[in-house]
Amino acid sequence: MDSDQKTLNMATVGANTLARGARTRITSIQAKGIASSTLILYDSADASTPGTAVATYNYGTEGLEVYIPGSGILFKDGVTIVVTASAGATLTITGA
Repeated sequence: MDSDQKTLNMATVGANTLARGARTRITSIQAKGIASSTLILYDSADASTPGTAVATYNYGTEGLEVYIPGSGILFKDGVTIVVTASAGATLTITGA
């Protein structure tokens, strides 16, 4: 049996990191907590100029755990992720 659910483990995320360069739906997000952390997601396959943010999450030492109900957040071109202060993130996605 095969599933269309996959996990992207972004252990270290620098400024503007291309997580996936194809159509994707994010269904959950987890990130390690460090004071004053921010995770920003862009619908872009070009990490150098990601454009307008689709989702922004601000969190602290408690970390981040988000389940996105329904079909998740659709990214038509790809997912570019920017994480500041945190050590990385894990994204659960639906997509080939």
